[in-house]
Amino acid sequence: MSKRILFSFSILLIFSSCYQTRIKEKKEWGIFFDKKGIKNACFELIDHTHESVYYYNLDRCSQRFTPASTFKIFNSLVALETAVAPNDLLIIKWDSTKRMPEWDKDMDMREAFKVSCVPYYQEIARRIGPGRMQHFLDTVKYGNMNMGTHINDFWLNDSLKISADEQLTFLKKMYFTELPFSERAQRMVKVLMLKEQTPLYNLYYKTGTSIRGTKKIAWIIGFAERILNIKEEKESMNKTDQRYYPYFFAENFEIPENDTSNDLMQETRLTILHEILKDYGVIPK
Repeated sequence: MSKRILFSFSILLIFSSCYQTRIKEKKEWGIFFDKKGIKNACFELIDHTHESVYYYNLDRCSQRFTPASTFKIFNSLVALETAVAPNDLLIIKWDSTKRMPEWDKDMDMREAFKVSCVPYYQEIARRIGPGRMQHFLDTVKYGNMNMGTHINDFWLNDSLKISADEQLTFLKKMYFTELPFSERAQRMVKVLMLKEQTPLYNLYYKTGTSIRGTKKIAWIIGFAERILNIKEEKESMNKTDQRYYPYFFAENFEIPENDTSNDLMQETRLTILHEILKDYGVIPK
């Protein structure tokens, strides 16, 4: 195992809740990418309850890529923390430039996050400003912490880069409200990420797609909560009779150059995520 990979995974060890964290390879997860014609991919999963880390393609898990729209998680946190957005109902007016129907209107943060509206979050970044944005990038130690020279698109133009390892460290700390943001900001962004809510699990995620020339990168990062119904003792602090077991994930792959269907950008990453979470037993088959 190379020194670079060992260093990368030491990040996970540092932030794990127990020194006995176990790291295991899951080569079999490659089949979920192979059947979609995807050759360059990685997947990493933290099972917090069992203090274990599972991965497919260790080398790529430690490689940094532009975060693309997964950066909307961080951008939202900074906006809420600095009161650039007093809450997630902040409305930003449409600038009248036609881009795509779901973006071309006034909208609040909830909708902008849901439809991944780039212009909304570019305006958020401008209002935050480079000084405050750089402060939080440095404080959180988000990826390479490089903003470049353009506040508008540094998370899209390859200035800022982050690995799957680092995404997981960031997400895990946010889930447990351990980032240098208020508990309120972290909990509000967690709600923004909620995509699937069922009696057996909750699934939170954000996608991202980077297109630089002929190279296209797809992300999906987030966490799942497995829900178990357990009759609690009378004295228990948990009064709901439900226990939540968190799992953190980061999926990244290179979209094949010959793919023009747009399917890989929208649906395939989510399909693969479901297949791997089912394989591990996080969500029911």
